[in-house]
Amino acid sequence: MTNWIISPSLIIAIISWFIAQVLKIVITLVHDKKFDIAKLTASGGMPSSHSAFTVALSTAIGQLEGYNTTMFAVACVFSCVVMYDAANVRMQAGNQAILLNEIMEHLKDQKKFDIDFTLKELLGHTPTQVFCGAVLGMAVAILGLPYFV
Repeated sequence: MTNWIISPSLIIAIISWFIAQVLKIVITLVHDKKFDIAKLTASGGMPSSHSAFTVALSTAIGQLEGYNTTMFAVACVFSCVVMYDAANVRMQAGNQAILLNEIMEHLKDQKKFDIDFTLKELLGHTPTQVFCGAVLGMAVAILGLPYFV
């Protein structure tokens, strides 16, 4: 095993996150015909970088330390919690933000409210976005890990 300053598992996870974020830029460019560099740090969208990041970490740990280890179990549970949160809790928070923004706009139109702010609406992910992020993370770990060990 090569001596790295940072764990190969962490390097793979970071690479997976970066690829997911770059893919968001590419998908926006193709779909919306708009180059949006802000997608590099944005949450939400296709694919889920949270899923890619955590699943890449779990897969790399499984590859390096074994799939029957406590460390892999912990990483796997961590990944599941993150993916559940992305597809459920944060997605619902985004849906609530959409509704609250509509209410605020309606109140401003009626001159009953004079505060100007907009809640961020794209917070979570659809199950498809989470699944694609997980597959990306797994692929990056399986294909990329040999270059770091």
